[in-house]
Amino acid sequence: QVQLVESGGGVVQAGGSLRLSCAASGRTLLNMYTMAWFRQAAGKEREFVATVNWSGQDLYNVGLVKGRFAISRDNAKKTMYLQMNTLKPEDTAVYYCAGSRNVGLVTGLDDYNYWGQGTQVTVSS
Repeated sequence: QVQLVESGGGVVQAGGSLRLSCAASGRTLLNMYTMAWFRQAAGKEREFVATVNWSGQDLYNVGLVKGRFAISRDNAKKTMYLQMNTLKPEDTAVYYCAGSRNVGLVTGLDDYNYWGQGTQVTVSS
């Protein structure tokens, strides 16, 4: 089984930055090729933010992040990151880390096999 644990959330003022981390562990790590960040605001559906595959290729929900966020991963540390800059109040949400056995840059909820518990990000105006 694979475990994903997010950290780095918190409260920040609009225009500020946060860096989220997702640490992976478990005996099936070799099967985890693609990882992603999703987010879910109160009363809304969970939505795709960004994904990165084993080789570092990435894909963003451009409509959401518009160059403000950067996803990365350190395979040696088994950790994925999301650098979030120029945060806006509408970025307030629970951010989830997800892992997929799929080798491609997939963006659907059903494409991901493993999920973290989420970390709260609150951006005040």
